[in-house]
This record gives sequence, structure tokens and C-alpha cells, in this order.
Amino acid sequence: MDFQESEDILAIRDTLSRFIARECPDSAIQQWEAQDTIPREMSVKLGKLGFSGLCVPEEYGGLGRNVIAMTVVLEELTRCSIALSAIYNMSAGYGGLNISESGTEEQKKRLLPGLLTGEILFAYGLSEPDVGADLANVKTRAERKGDRVIVNGSKRWTSGADVADYIYTLVRSGPVEAKRKNLSFLIIPTNSKGLTITRIPVMGAHGSSTNDVQFQDVEIPFENVVQGEAGWNNAWNILAGPALEIEKLSPSAIALGQAEAAVAEAWAYSQQRVQGGKRICGHQAVRHVLSDVQTKLQACRLMLRHAASLVENRQPSAVATSMAKLFITENAKEIVLACQQYVMGAYGYAHGFNMERYVRDVLVGPIIGGSTAIQRNNIANLMKLPKE
Repeated sequence: MDFQESEDILAIRDTLSRFIARECPDSAIQQWEAQDTIPREMSVKLGKLGFSGLCVPEEYGGLGRNVIAMTVVLEELTRCSIALSAIYNMSAGYGGLNISESGTEEQKKRLLPGLLTGEILFAYGLSEPDVGADLANVKTRAERKGDRVIVNGSKRWTSGADVADYIYTLVRSGPVEAKRKNLSFLIIPTNSKGLTITRIPVMGAHGSSTNDVQFQDVEIPFENVVQGEAGWNNAWNILAGPALEIEKLSPSAIALGQAEAAVAEAWAYSQQRVQGGKRICGHQAVRHVLSDVQTKLQACRLMLRHAASLVENRQPSAVATSMAKLFITENAKEIVLACQQYVMGAYGYAHGFNMERYVRDVLVGPIIGGSTAIQRNNIANLMKLPKE
């Protein structure tokens, strides 16, 4: 497998580097962090770069299916701010990917143009107060009444709901006993009557919100059922499709970007900080830490590239994506903590350096997009390890 980056990928990195230098000064990032929000206009500015169409076919105005490129965009944006990669993912991943993969022709024509420009944002509505990884047990109910659908229930950890235009929502659309056979995906406008959004304060990932969402007799047209008639009671097949594999790659790419940013800061700091009469990059203990984190970074890059290549080429990828999610998010956490604790010390714990933000942000990686424990279960099950 060729791990050399193509000219297209290098051009994407260069474009994003110039965009970040121009549009994301430190003062703006600090403001997003302090206010725990990112302006919607950043989505539109990102949309003008065209990268929201990296998983959208050209016939709908996208750039075609380029999973590797999408992970690179998430990685590069996260090196700047997790808020930036999150708002990008709301148009490119939650919206563009899911609608282009699973939407009806009408849904694609209606929604993809706004998703591609960053003017429409999607949130994810999967988990519930009593339902995490076991999505077959969702309790939020949808009742069909002619050409309308009535929704009641609640969702938790709904990423970006408070700034989104729609929530891509998994609901129970039939008897609970049938579990996987009676699930549907709905596209629910956030301005719907009876829909209430409550923000959940969290320790990190500021600017990338998570929310509780309540549905009380929320009414939407049946045309907002993903895949229409074919999608009613068929969400499990949609959920288990290509979008799920990319859903595991997205937090992996984000974690990689966080780890790269932390290593870059620690690497530079080690060459500026003087102790014992010389720069600390000359002390063997520090050199060993920095060598270790660079080595782990390279391993993470290779795992992500391998898994993304399998998904892009529509080859069996479930094991590789679970391994990537497990390995990268856990190692990113170790990398960031090592940079803080063993290189920057107290300065990595203080405001004024980005390191303390990286520490808070990287801790969410092993939780979102399928926890570390779930990925371990996936790997053992997919590789057919006997349970008895």
C-alpha cells in the first residue's frame, strides 16, 4: 500500500493551512473557547472551500467520494480547533455523507445544495438517556399518520443540535419487541413545534456543543423519512452501511489532529525552555518522550490511512475502522498527556498555552463515535472470537 500523500491531499492541507492562518487567529479561537460557541459563518466560509462535498457525488455538486481527503480535512481543522472540525462535520459528515448515501432523490436535491455550501447543518440524534451503544433499544417513538409522522421521546448527547437546522434522528417506528426491524431515520427540523433543546455543559470540546432534545408531539412530513417508504422500519440497514464506518473514522481523525497539535506545541516549547543551563530538548528524558510521541503519531497516521483507504474503495473495513478508532483515540490521549506532563509541566496546565485545552478536548475521543469498550467488542466479534 502506498502511504505517500497525493498532490491532491497535499493541496488540501495547503489550502486549509492558509485558510486557518487567515480566518482563525488565536484571538478568535480563544473567544470560541470562552463563549463555548463558534459562529455559523465559519461553516459558510468552510463551504466556500468545497470540502463539504468530499463524500457527495459530482452529479449533486460534490467532489466525489474521497474518504481519505475527508479525514485529512478533519485532522487539519482539529489542529486549529475542535470547534472548527465539529461544525465542518455537521455539513460534510452528519449531513452530506448521510443524505448522499441514504437519502431519496428528493431529499438529495432539497438538502445537498445547502449542505455543500455550509448553510445547512445537521446534528446527530442517536443516543438517549437510557440508550448508548445499544441503539436497537431506542425508545423515541414515531407514529405514522397518513403523510405525517408524529414523534415523541428524547435524545441525549445530540451533537450540535442547538446550532443545527435538522436532527438526523433514529426512532422506534414499530413494536419494541422487533428491535432492529422497527427502526427508522427521520430528518427533523430544529424549529419544529414541540421540539426543545437543552445544552449540556461539558469540560472540554468547547464550541462543539452537545444537547438534550425533547420531542413532544413533533410533527413532520413523511417525505422527511430517510429513504422514504423504503426506509420506514429499515434504519438498521442504513445504520450498518458505509456511513457507520466513516462515523468511526471521524473521531479518529479528530483525535489525530489533537495529538499532532499537542506534539507541535511541546516540540517547540522544548526548544525554548531552558533548565540546568541548556534547552530542555537537550535533556535525555525529554528527548525520549518526544521521540515516543512522534513514533505513536506515525502509527496513528498509518492506521487511519489504511482504514480510510478500505472504506474509500468499498472493501471490507469494519475491523480496520474499529481498530483505528480504538488505537488512535487511546494513543492520542496518551500522547497529549505525555506532552503536558513530561515536557511542558506546569505550563501545560496553565492558561496561556493551548496544551491545557488539548488535554480537556482529547479526553472525549475514546467516548464518542462508539466507545473504546464497544470497539473492543466489535473487533472480537467481527474476528469471530468464541464467547464460550
